[in-house]
Amino acid sequence: MDDELLPKLSQNLLSILDDDNDEYYDITIEVGNDPYVRVFRAHMVILNSRSPYLRRILSTNKKRSDETLTHIKLPNILPEIFQIILRYIYSGKLFLVEYETLDIVKILVTASELGLQELIPHLQSFLIKNETHWMEQNFSLIYQTSFENDSFLDLQNFCTDLISKQPEKIFSSPDFTSISEESLTTLIQHDDLQMSKVQIWEYVLKWGTRCNPSRCAGNKTCPEK
Repeated sequence: MDDELLPKLSQNLLSILDDDNDEYYDITIEVGNDPYVRVFRAHMVILNSRSPYLRRILSTNKKRSDETLTHIKLPNILPEIFQIILRYIYSGKLFLVEYETLDIVKILVTASELGLQELIPHLQSFLIKNETHWMEQNFSLIYQTSFENDSFLDLQNFCTDLISKQPEKIFSSPDFTSISEESLTTLIQHDDLQMSKVQIWEYVLKWGTRCNPSRCAGNKTCPEK
């Protein structure tokens, strides 16, 4: 019975968020950086109860005595990703099949930043179960993203397992040459890397001769010229 009633609650809360004439919203949130900035209207009581990160921000932005709306800025978050997260905050629903894989990765990073810990294992599980091929093709992004946050342990394990069992997929992935020097060093020093030294150095040379914009500036022999 409880589960049958929850969708109605979710629908009602979303209707409050979507109501352009809602007189009860008490906060505006400026998201993004120029020229991609969007302002969202919301309700502090909901944000406080759902996001530890927003709760901390709001605790230092008390409502003014003149009843002016509270206004906060989130410049490091993309507006289109925050919109998805905000609808989740109100509804408790997130239909991942509707989004591109790259957007799901961005949602994961944003969820972590906003302290939505319940989403982190769910998003990682979805990526690993449904987007393995995409992550192999975009290993550089996944590897660097996973090890920038201690909460992304499932993605870290995915990367470590791929390095150990199928390293050729990493080195032959389309984005291999975009991997950072630090990440490349970590990869080739991995104890379980099942590749010969000759193969490793061939890929290192491939990485080293990639067209680096800063290095190729003014170089007429650059293959990309």
